[in-house]
Amino acid sequence: MAQFAANLTYLFTELPMLQRFAAARRAGFDGVEILFPYDLAVKELVQAAQAARVEFVLMNTPPPNWAGGPRGFAAEPGNESRFRSDFDRALRFARALGVRHLHVMAGKASGGLARRTFVENLRWAGQRAPQTSLTIEPMNHADMPGYFLDSFDLAAEIVEEVDAPNLGLQFDVYHAQMIHGDALAVWQRHAGRVRHVQIADWPSRHEPRQGDIDLAGLFRAIDIAGYRGWVGAEYTPRSSTEAGLRWLRPA
Repeated sequence: MAQFAANLTYLFTELPMLQRFAAARRAGFDGVEILFPYDLAVKELVQAAQAARVEFVLMNTPPPNWAGGPRGFAAEPGNESRFRSDFDRALRFARALGVRHLHVMAGKASGGLARRTFVENLRWAGQRAPQTSLTIEPMNHADMPGYFLDSFDLAAEIVEEVDAPNLGLQFDVYHAQMIHGDALAVWQRHAGRVRHVQIADWPSRHEPRQGDIDLAGLFRAIDIAGYRGWVGAEYTPRSSTEAGLRWLRPA
């Protein structure tokens, strides 16, 4: 059975970030994600996670300015040195926090040169941090215009091409549905490459089980596939976080 993690960038935003760890634990989550934790002191984050007895599951690289800043450089030709310096900074954070997965963001780019750049940077990152689990996540163009990694099939090809034992897919149900129209079919094609799962309903990206995705069927498929990793709750609550958590216990 998978374990559930609360994405604290999206959930419990009624509280200051450091108080969200304990709130997540009280709600029934065993782990947490934060997209970009770089503005907070590592020591305070570690203390908050330890006090709440939750595992720090996932964070993103690079550390951009969340308010309109770039979403990665790994696929951007000419930005290799920037990607590598930012990756090293993110890696220091991840190691200090004991993060399980480090999501490498591709950035905005297109074409064959961007693909080669992405592959080369991922190979470098895999060798740079051989003990760290790295993930890549396709994102839809409606939410992330121009993002290079816009297909799970492309992501699977890149994982195969990079051929690094510590690189896998990040399967976001919402993005899979937005991009391909059938999240369950995407899971069935690529389950063997998945390192981390994230859930939200579609098309609203609100609480699971309130939209058009058969999440019960998807959860069954995830169990049948033998996935034993984390499932991150990455959605925007309709009202308060706790008011929308009825999905968690049956899941």
